[in-house]
Amino acid sequence: MRVSIVVLCAAALGACSSERPPRDPDDKPAPFHPPVEILLRYDANHDGVLTRAELEAGLKADFAAADTNHDGRLDEDETRAVNYQRWNENASTASTLVDWNQDGHVDFNEFAGTARSLFVELDKDSNGVLSAKEWHPPKPGAKPDAHEDGGNE
Repeated sequence: MRVSIVVLCAAALGACSSERPPRDPDDKPAPFHPPVEILLRYDANHDGVLTRAELEAGLKADFAAADTNHDGRLDEDETRAVNYQRWNENASTASTLVDWNQDGHVDFNEFAGTARSLFVELDKDSNGVLSAKEWHPPKPGAKPDAHEDGGNE
């Protein structure tokens, strides 16, 4: 009896599975484009270039605003408020705050981790500045614009 139930369950699960339709061999997946919206807010002078200093200053200001009890860390309620705000602003690209080291609060490094990591990923020449070219890399196969300076501004 037990064997027949297992066989029936396996058959039922097999019937529920669906095959993916075959992919067109010419249909290439879209390249990954990082969610630069996370960083856009930190371009303080709105010149289209983000420096590491601008990023750090903006992160510190955002952290200070979120730290409503001014104890240098975000407790559960403060973290929840930031996460709620982030989801409302950018649901599809929101970076949820997590107490990664599980010490009961979110410290500044945990708060800044995603933005810092994204900055490093986009800063292809590792000069501490995100140029317009790094913010918006050309699409594969696209010819570079004549007005692009190809580097730092």
